[in-house]
Amino acid sequence: MSLEIRWTKLEDWEQIKWIYEAGIATGDATFETQAPPTYETWISKAILECTLVAQDDDVLLGWIKLSPVSDRCVYSGVGEVSIYVHPEAKGKGIGDRLLEELIKRSEQQGFWTLQAGIFLENLPSLNLHKKHGFRELGRRNRIGRMNGVWRDVLLLERRSNIVGVD
Repeated sequence: MSLEIRWTKLEDWEQIKWIYEAGIATGDATFETQAPPTYETWISKAILECTLVAQDDDVLLGWIKLSPVSDRCVYSGVGEVSIYVHPEAKGKGIGDRLLEELIKRSEQQGFWTLQAGIFLENLPSLNLHKKHGFRELGRRNRIGRMNGVWRDVLLLERRSNIVGVD
């Protein structure tokens, strides 16, 4: 496999959308239950320099996106991570490579804190984030309903060792 991690582009949308839909179908990746939004809506909520895909030849094996948590300038260095891996590529280190690259690029962009909200049942994602220095801040009990069922989410955070340490 010749894996390339690169910035997202419009031509990637159909594969990004398919991977996102596969994540939605699991019921453990997101509160979303509908089809993904348009590319324009999806990318408008992203830090472009930190929105990446993992590609092998012409096939996307995963994507990762960093979104601002707030418009307030005091939170300009805080971003929320979303990561999705193609179902056939799970367990092959794709998420590991994407998150490693996102952390590097986010620090280059001045981010001092990355956060993620993950369902308790999504053990692969929890383990991946913890492997990369995310720590559990707490459990958000009954934070949202999905298909009529209350769901809990673990809130994780990673603080940079480079940015915001002064």
